Amino acid sequence: MEYIYAVFVLLYGMVFGSFFNVVGMRTAKGQSVIRPRSSCPACRTPLTWKELVPLFSYLFLRGRCRTCGAKISFLYPATELLTGLLFSLSYLQFGFSWEWLQALVFLSLLMIVTVSDLDSMIIPNRVLLVFSLLFLVIRLADPLVPWWDSLAGALLGFSVLYLLAAVTRGGMGGGDIKLFFVLGLFLGTKKVLLTLFFASFLGTLFGLLLIALKKFRRKKPVPFAPFIGVGAWIAYLYGDRLLAWYLSTFLQ
Repeated sequence: MEYIYAVFVLLYGMVFGSFFNVVGMRTAKGQSVIRPRSSCPACRTPLTWKELVPLFSYLFLRGRCRTCGAKISFLYPATELLTGLLFSLSYLQFGFSWEWLQALVFLSLLMIVTVSDLDSMIIPNRVLLVFSLLFLVIRLADPLVPWWDSLAGALLGFSVLYLLAAVTRGGMGGGDIKLFFVLGLFLGTKKVLLTLFFASFLGTLFGLLLIALKKFRRKKPVPFAPFIGVGAWIAYLYGDRLLAWYLSTFLQ
């Protein structure tokens, strides 16, 4: 039954992923997430329900608009599928529990800011505000140990990113700085620093790959939120074990 539930969670997760596309893309442009109805970005034709089925509509339409034939961004199905998979894997890890609900809220933030940054190079303040309030409620109901570690993590995440932005003279965007404040509320001090480490490491690898492929452009900014999202998820799931391994291996 566990795997049957996981499949249902996967399907529901893809529905949420479709909604995260809407939230990430529209809030970055200052638009409502409710109106108008979803439409083709090229010809503005409103989409029917058959064109809004997560992932399957993209496959059925072969990645093109039914009306004008314009290509549909691969970001749509990728977000839907990845959200479904991560929701399902989270269920397999935590089961139907309070920890699982926390993980879903955390994943929701990571997916939305990833979409908005990839689509518009913006991390919307409205999204960060909503999730900062949600994380405050979560940490009031389920505080970290010690209880003040959540507030300390928020201040630490903000401060470190702010200093990096000052040193690099704009190498970090304001959205990234505020995002680390929100992540610190949820993760605490140790895991928010791990998030920065993993995000920087992955971002560096990606930069080296672009250089190797001769596609690196010095003046073209690269969205950092996807790397932050991956780093934050790794820190959340495996941060305690990684820190314990490091301390036992190198500091004994």
